[in-house]
Amino acid sequence: MKRVIAGFIIGLSFVTTGRAYAQETTPGPGKAEVTVIPGGWTFFPSKGGEAKFGNYDLGGAFAYNFTRVIGVEGELGGSIGVSQDLNMVSSLLHEKSPNMFSYVGDVVVNVPGHSVVPYATAGIGGLTLYRREVLGIFNSDTFLTGNVGGGLKWYAPNGRWGLRGDYRFQAVRSKTDAPEFFGQDTRYGHRIYGAVTINAVK
Repeated sequence: MKRVIAGFIIGLSFVTTGRAYAQETTPGPGKAEVTVIPGGWTFFPSKGGEAKFGNYDLGGAFAYNFTRVIGVEGELGGSIGVSQDLNMVSSLLHEKSPNMFSYVGDVVVNVPGHSVVPYATAGIGGLTLYRREVLGIFNSDTFLTGNVGGGLKWYAPNGRWGLRGDYRFQAVRSKTDAPEFFGQDTRYGHRIYGAVTINAVK
């Protein structure tokens, strides 16, 4: 009986190994990847008379990789205002920062490896600043943005899912009719996030 059980286990291990090898011998980016962003942080330093502030981020992204090196990615994200000290031109306020919504399209360059894959990315998009009357933002407004950055992806041995850490340097183009709080000067921001990545198509 023990020999039968041992033979069954050995045979099962060969089948499992063969299937895993057929699916993907090296973990890494698949043809299509979905990224779920449960938490991140965007920070804008002060510039001119505009206050510095930070927001909590969440969102998601979808990437299509033409090869294991080159791909494109579209991302949608919400940036949720949090209560903080805001040094305005005429006063210091402790208020919630304005909510924002961003959408970007990026080119992604992966550095093929084993389970850990560094990557670089750059792209353009838009940033919508939502109304916050207490800060002098009386209407929602949308700005053109550009970003550059990169990060690391770690893939589980089965290659189906992984974890991702990302950093972006973001530039927000100014507008003459922007509110005093944000957008009259070109603003530069920093964003970091942690995420879960799923290989939808290997």
